[in-house]
Amino acid sequence: MFVSEQVLAMAEIEEEEVKTFKSLGVCDELVEACDKMGWTTPSKIQVEAIPHALEGKDLIGLAQTGSGKTGAFALPILQALLEVANEKGKPPAFFAVVLSPTRELAIQISEQFEALGSGIGLKCAVVVGGVDMMAQAIALAKRPHILVGTPGRLLDHLSNTKGFSLHTLKFLVLDEADRLLNMDFEKEIDEILNAIPRERRTYLFSATMTKKVGKLQRACLKNPVKVEASSKYSTVDTLKQQYCFLPAKHKDCYLVYILSEMSGSTSMVFTRTCEATRLLALILRNLGLRAIPISGQMSQSKRLGALNKFKAGECNILICTDVASRGLDIPSVDMVINYDIPTNSKDYIHRVGRTARAGRSGLAVSLVNQYEVEWFLQIEKLIGKKLPEFPAQQEEVLLLLERVTDAKRISLMV
Repeated sequence: MFVSEQVLAMAEIEEEEVKTFKSLGVCDELVEACDKMGWTTPSKIQVEAIPHALEGKDLIGLAQTGSGKTGAFALPILQALLEVANEKGKPPAFFAVVLSPTRELAIQISEQFEALGSGIGLKCAVVVGGVDMMAQAIALAKRPHILVGTPGRLLDHLSNTKGFSLHTLKFLVLDEADRLLNMDFEKEIDEILNAIPRERRTYLFSATMTKKVGKLQRACLKNPVKVEASSKYSTVDTLKQQYCFLPAKHKDCYLVYILSEMSGSTSMVFTRTCEATRLLALILRNLGLRAIPISGQMSQSKRLGALNKFKAGECNILICTDVASRGLDIPSVDMVINYDIPTNSKDYIHRVGRTARAGRSGLAVSLVNQYEVEWFLQIEKLIGKKLPEFPAQQEEVLLLLERVTDAKRISLMV
C-alpha cells in the first residue's frame, strides 16, 4: 500500500511539473506570445486561476507580489477578446478595465498586456493621475481594447470626457484590491461599479484578504472561485531574512555600512516618509553611492525617470516609500533594506517580495531601533519565524560616523 501511495505521489509530482500554458487551455497565439516573453512554464497562481477564468468564472486570487498574477488575468481576457474578434471580424473597444492602486503598476500592467497582445494588434490605454487629461482623452477617443488605470482618474474621465463610456465592458479586474481599499478608493470604486454593465466577468486579486476586500468581493463578484498561490503570509524560501538591532541615532551609519558591504548589489531601501527618501538619497550620493529616490510626492514623469534609471543600472540603490513596495516589476533586486520598520506587518511581506523573485535568491535586512522592536516582533509573529541577526560589529560601523554625519549636514542644507 505504502509503495503504491509513493508511486501515486510521484506521478502527481510529475503531473504538476509538466503543466504548460497550452495544457491550461491557452490558445496557440497566446502560447507563442508567452514564449516570446520568456514565460515557459506557468506560475502557481496562473495554474490555479487560468482554467477557471477560461470557463467564464469570476475569480478571487490571493497571491503574493511577484507571483505572476498579471498573466493570470491578462491571458484569459486576451483569449476572450480573440474569440469575440474571430466571431465579429474585429476586436471590440473597451473590452476590459484593470484598476490598479498606483500609477507605476498601471503602466506596468499595460506594458504586459501590450507585449502579450503584440501579435494580435492589441491597443491599450493608461489613465492615471499626474498626467494631462486631454492627452488621455485623445487616447480614449482611439477606442482601445484594454484600459488600465487608477480609480480616481478613470472616474474623472467617466464624468467629464465626452463620448466616453464603458457600456461595452466585458471584464473588470481589481488588482492589489487590499491596497486599492487601503488608499481610500472605496467611493470611486463604488461609482465605477455603478457605471459599468452588471453582466461581466470580474477578477479580484489581492495579496491579503482583509475585511474591506471581503465586503468588495460580496458587492461585485458572482459565485467566484477562490484561488490561492499562498495560503498564509509567507515569504519565499530563497529569501534570506536578517535584522540589525541598533540605536536610532546611528541608523544612517548602519545603512551605509550594509550598502558598502554589499556594494555590487542592487538594493531597495524602504522608508516611512517621502521626505526621508529624499534626504537619504542625498546623504548616500554625498558619500559616492548611486542612490535615487521614488515617492508619491514626485511627479509621474520623475517617478518613471527614477525607475528607469534604476532598471537600466545607472543607479543601483532605489530609496522608496511603500507606494513603490508593491507591483513594481523590477527584474532582479539583490537586497531589500527596511530602513524604517513598517507599522503594518503585512507591508513587510510586500516589501521583501521585491527580492528573491522567480526562484532567485535574495537578502532582506531590517534595521530595528529601540522604538521599533514591537513592530518587528509583530512581523516575526506574522511570518512564523525568528530571524537571525545581520553580522555587523558596532565598532566597525561607527568608523563611518564622521563621514556620514558630514554627508547628512550637507544634505540638510539643500
